Amino acid sequence: MLKNFIGMHLTNLFPLVARWLKRKSNIMAIATVVTVAILAGHTASAQLAASEPSEALASLKTVAVSEPSNLGEFVKDKQAAIVLGKALFWDLQVGSNGNQSCASCHFHAGVDSREKNQLSPGLLRVNASGEPDPDITFNLGKSPNSVLQPTDFPFHKLADPNDRSSEVLADTNDVAGSQGVTMAKFIDIVPGSAVDQVEVVPDPTFNVQGTNVRQVTERNTPSTINAVYNFRNFWDGRAQNEFNGVNPFGSRDPSAFVLKSPRKQSPPQQVKISLKNSSLASQAVGPPLSSVEESATGRVHPDIGQKFDRIKIKKLPRETGKKLKQLRPLGQQLVHPEDSVLGSLSRWPDPGLRDRSYENMIEDAFHREWWDSQYIIKVDSTGGTQSFRQPQGPRATDEFSLMDYNFSLFFGLAIQLYESTLISNDSPFDRYMEGNSNALTVQQQQGKDLFEGKAGCINCHVGAEFTSASVNHVQEERIDHLTLANGGEAVYDDGFNNIGVRPTWEDLGVGAKDPFGHALSESRLAQQGLFESLLNATPNDTVGADERIAADGAFKTPGLRNVELTAPYFHNGGTLTLRQVVDFYNRGGDFAENNIDNLDADIHSLGLTEEEKTSLVAFLVSLTDERVRYERAPFDHPQLFITNGHPGDQNAVTNDGTGQATTTVIELPAVGRNGTSVPQPNFLGVSPQLSPTTITPPSPPPSSPNPLEGSMTEEDCPPGSKLKSVKGGYMCVTK
Repeated sequence: MLKNFIGMHLTNLFPLVARWLKRKSNIMAIATVVTVAILAGHTASAQLAASEPSEALASLKTVAVSEPSNLGEFVKDKQAAIVLGKALFWDLQVGSNGNQSCASCHFHAGVDSREKNQLSPGLLRVNASGEPDPDITFNLGKSPNSVLQPTDFPFHKLADPNDRSSEVLADTNDVAGSQGVTMAKFIDIVPGSAVDQVEVVPDPTFNVQGTNVRQVTERNTPSTINAVYNFRNFWDGRAQNEFNGVNPFGSRDPSAFVLKSPRKQSPPQQVKISLKNSSLASQAVGPPLSSVEESATGRVHPDIGQKFDRIKIKKLPRETGKKLKQLRPLGQQLVHPEDSVLGSLSRWPDPGLRDRSYENMIEDAFHREWWDSQYIIKVDSTGGTQSFRQPQGPRATDEFSLMDYNFSLFFGLAIQLYESTLISNDSPFDRYMEGNSNALTVQQQQGKDLFEGKAGCINCHVGAEFTSASVNHVQEERIDHLTLANGGEAVYDDGFNNIGVRPTWEDLGVGAKDPFGHALSESRLAQQGLFESLLNATPNDTVGADERIAADGAFKTPGLRNVELTAPYFHNGGTLTLRQVVDFYNRGGDFAENNIDNLDADIHSLGLTEEEKTSLVAFLVSLTDERVRYERAPFDHPQLFITNGHPGDQNAVTNDGTGQATTTVIELPAVGRNGTSVPQPNFLGVSPQLSPTTITPPSPPPSSPNPLEGSMTEEDCPPGSKLKSVKGGYMCVTK
């Protein structure tokens, strides 16, 4: 470690030293720091050259993407897997309703910029014992299907943004999340149809006058761009670094296995697999089965407030695979002929891909033993027991090919490989760090100095990735010791911190449990002696039985690249502009006193001037890669139809005849490798620099022409429905 500091300027050294002291509070650390400071002075005068410390900011071009060492056991053609992954990520046919994809919540700089029907109440609240105590009441004067306004932000509004003790003008535990699907129970796939057979289940929370509207996620949507650098994914880290081929939980799930067929003529073998550095694959297989995000399931009212669905009757990955094999890839969406990945397969001006089915694409990308077998796999009603038989006549709905059965393996790895291409490493900041001294303005350079110094942002937003939750930062030190804001010592999951955005008990974050009853916190698993068995790894440190664990209310530190484009901010989406974010940190958080037993020591009053705040925001804007803003390769994409709430408002909607509300749809046109000349507007169209005092209520929007004119046809609607023109778009209504 010592050699990493030699040659550093002292003004950059001491913020890093302070962070190291906070994490390593002991006499040896202090002695080492004193020695380092002395040596730094001598070496600076001698002008010796040396490397920057691993914590230092740098161009993202200096960071390699980590891959699983055994990827080649599964993937035979990486480029073919990227093609498959991009198609699956954007394909609306993946969702139970035939119009929901991964991209539905990640279409704007990797996040979600919709404004209608985007609120969720405090469903993740727990009581003092940690048991679910969901709050199903909406605040802010809002209800399901309401429209968010700039004046709703921040969700915790103070008379003086610089003083957390000043009068509270407004407060809510609501969350600005992402709308998914309406509540329904999955019955079966319909051969040849993108729309599954479902049974509508009355939703006690997300409804308007008894008519179901789309459910909304319990947390704000993180960006998929640069997500490959995260050691774990999701705000609470539940998407494990280890991919088990089935679900997000790695070795935590003792029953997760896939099937392997070394010989086509022999019955497949049940095998457990493990791919490290694959949290993106773990993350990817979660939303398609989520009863909120993409899938109809058996979710009912008692599940509200539970972060994960308990094991029950639900649509499984194999059903999704079985459905997609019979459908044209991206069959409802145009693919630009100059798409950087899919262009050569485009049927432009017709929708979908040509000459390739999903079956062909899986065969191109993955080794034969994972998809080729003469045997049919039959599962029981719980999905747990399987038997094998030779094909005889049509397959029953509970019988699957090997390709169907292993679809989660293909889905996860293909999307991981596609998302691994979504790297934004060409911002003004990157060019500045590569030696172009004119890439940042004087004001942005001042902001950079504040980021690394007085503001202390670098204490958590470290390295080229701008996050302490990165693979590079975490992999050798998954658990660590730190000093809390109350002066006490604790053990924590590196990269996860409680910063006082909301009271701890509103959402436990990494302090919660997985579906199997085990702690999500790796520090707690180490203390309980479960680290090796549940994480398939050896802990880097021991945790005593009496040591304090700082996990409750802690969330993954997000990367800051393109942060100008990714509002709203924090895990609850409760902050609208970067200026509001800076105000939050400047006043030492919002709930520091409430959260003091878990609060990170870096959350304290900063004493920034208004000019310094402006400079800090200007620096954050320098992290924007213009390729992301203008959707240039690799950030180009197929056409996407995005649901944006329901015609009507929070007081009235139109029932489509099944108990669900009709849906408003807007179009995101297909974009090729050269991108677009007109970027998508930011969330609510608000500049990131604005402070709360400069935001005024918007005027009623003028009428605009239908944005879907000529781009959506009757064939895009589910069977038994027809297309109807409505203000702002089209909707599919029951005939």
